[in-house]
Amino acid sequence: MQAALEDFFRALRSADVRVSPAEAIDAHRCVAAIGFEDRELFRDALCATLAKSADEVTRFDRTFDTFFTREAFQAKPPPSPEDGDPMDGLPQEAQESELARMLLEGDAVSLAQSMEAAAERAQVSQIRLSTQRSRLTRRLLEEMGLAEIERIIAAARKLEDARSQAAAQRLDDARKGLAAEAQAFVERQHELYAADSARNLREELLARKALNADGGIDPVDLAMMQALVKRMAKRLADRYSRRKHTAWKGHLDVRRTLRRSMGYGGMPFDIVFKTKKVDKPSIVAICDVSKSVAAAAQFLLTFLYSLNEVVDRMEAFAFSGRMISVNEVLDEHHVETAILEVLKRIGFQQTDYGKSLEDFCEQHLDQLDRHTTVIFLGDARSNYADPRLDLLATIQKRSRAVIWLNPEPESYWGQGDSVMHRYERFCHVAKHCNTLGQLERIIEDVLRTYIPH
Repeated sequence: MQAALEDFFRALRSADVRVSPAEAIDAHRCVAAIGFEDRELFRDALCATLAKSADEVTRFDRTFDTFFTREAFQAKPPPSPEDGDPMDGLPQEAQESELARMLLEGDAVSLAQSMEAAAERAQVSQIRLSTQRSRLTRRLLEEMGLAEIERIIAAARKLEDARSQAAAQRLDDARKGLAAEAQAFVERQHELYAADSARNLREELLARKALNADGGIDPVDLAMMQALVKRMAKRLADRYSRRKHTAWKGHLDVRRTLRRSMGYGGMPFDIVFKTKKVDKPSIVAICDVSKSVAAAAQFLLTFLYSLNEVVDRMEAFAFSGRMISVNEVLDEHHVETAILEVLKRIGFQQTDYGKSLEDFCEQHLDQLDRHTTVIFLGDARSNYADPRLDLLATIQKRSRAVIWLNPEPESYWGQGDSVMHRYERFCHVAKHCNTLGQLERIIEDVLRTYIPH
């Protein structure tokens, strides 16, 4: 049963129910204590041990029913000949075939047990992709002895008497029923272990998809990418949401140490060191929403606004020619549609980074302090206007860090009207960022500087 439980844990992980090694050990101990006789008790005990939220309970119940339910064979045995011997008319080879007898006698229990054993030998539970179903179905049937059944059918059909022809047809019908059962069995394994594999593969590809691809992003991909970026943000929020304390190594907290020593007659058995509180990040995002980088700006804002549990303060600004605060726009609209609303207000203007920096410093410079991280998103192409390096230097001096995310490859920086190579020296970090995967890694780096993990 240990192997079956390990397969069940894999099925739960595939269904997005997290099962750690420690939780798997607890589950094994739980099963050893309660046994398998009472199905409901077995189910409730495992659920209490492994499911940690209402959503996980729902997924646990669905996976448990699929994994531990063994449907009876649906195929009925073919009608026997008049003398009652189902093997009558078959060649001598068939008399020694256990599978042929089980098929013709309709022994559903034995067939189900034989299929389970064959599935283990064929490693059907290792299925990962839907394209593997046909191959694994054939391998499962071969492990059960399909080749032997096909030889018996071929030998019986070579005999010219009517009884042999009828027996061959009965066995062939039973073989087709077995193939249907094997296909259904593999489908259940796919549902258990690989139902989300296609989605996961698709998400991996979308995480590497260029955000400024020619022709834009397909609407179907856009919806999936919006959901994906929210899950990425939630994953980071779960990891960094708790306000943490870090120890000052070697700095003894005398008062707390003495207070705890009272329980030991004044002996300082429990030494306490001083700690310092780690604040949540304060972020100012400044996004270029011109056509070439609008999609990247949308995903960055979606990402940052989904980190509400982690970010202490988030201020967002957008510019094309002039700069405006978009906090109100984001509050009034979903992040997915906010960029469209911003474009209505300031879009379709000639990009001017210098003028945008001037707008920010005149109207919003007081938003910055030594706890604020400023994140710029843009290609730094200013149409040969004055880039106002002095203003970016001012922003750098007033903030904790300046991070520039550029959708263009570094080989393009400094070419044509790009002034990225000039802005770069005022940035603590300047990186090429043109995929969701890159965006996730960079945002996590920002969070890590505030909250050590």
